[in-house]
Amino acid sequence: MNTLLLVGGDLCERTAAMLDPGHWNCIGLRRSGMGQAPNSTISWHKADLGSAESLSVLGNGEFARITHVLYAPSPGGRTMAHYAEVYSCGLPRLLGSLSMPCLNKLQRCVLVGSSAVWGPSDNWVDENTPTQRTDFRSESLLDAEAALHAVLGPGRGVALRLSGLYGPQRLRLIDGLRGGRIAAPDGPGHWANRIHIDDAARACAHLLTMADPLPLYIGTDDTPLPTAQLYDALARFAGAPAPARQPQAPSGKRLSNARLRASGWTPAWPDTLQGYAACLATPAK
Repeated sequence: MNTLLLVGGDLCERTAAMLDPGHWNCIGLRRSGMGQAPNSTISWHKADLGSAESLSVLGNGEFARITHVLYAPSPGGRTMAHYAEVYSCGLPRLLGSLSMPCLNKLQRCVLVGSSAVWGPSDNWVDENTPTQRTDFRSESLLDAEAALHAVLGPGRGVALRLSGLYGPQRLRLIDGLRGGRIAAPDGPGHWANRIHIDDAARACAHLLTMADPLPLYIGTDDTPLPTAQLYDALARFAGAPAPARQPQAPSGKRLSNARLRASGWTPAWPDTLQGYAACLATPAK
């Protein structure tokens, strides 16, 4: 029996649901804590990544049996302090709170980060493309990855850089288009990359269980699109007016999922537009 520590919310819940409960005992940490939801396989506990005292619980009880970690928290805001709390400071704090026997037997820690560590590019971007420390987000994310690999080394620490998540209850872009609050960038050099949250969860489950993973993977679907093309199509799907155009500096990049696909992961929603169309066709729960 493996014991998986989940740090995060929706993505962690979806990943746990894809794992065989006969082989996985799932325990979770969240800032606000959670009751036991119906049919959930996760035993949730309240803890604050910003507090070493709060994380001291990791040295006791069922936490001492942890064999795997999925680290996918969301910053509480878009500030340097919020990002540092969960990434550059939060991950080292969490790993440092595990007992040494637990840390030594830890088989895998998957750190879920972001493609924000790369700047704009019309060329294909893969795991070998140089990163850019352009702002506090990229700084915190890259510092967390460095700490992960320094503590756990090859094979045990794996970083997954996700593109933009969408899916049920994750349709803010649609809401913005319907409300006329979103303009499409005008001109060349604008790319949008997306991944359905269930495909992101499949990637997490895959990386937790695969043998001999590489240190880094990009998680995205097969169809990066010019941003204006994506926005125009989604507006049509949603019955909204076409978004206005707005001149902007080049943004976005074309992300490649070739490495993750070669490892055995296959997205259920490889096409962004088909995935959004399916979400819109399914009533929200």
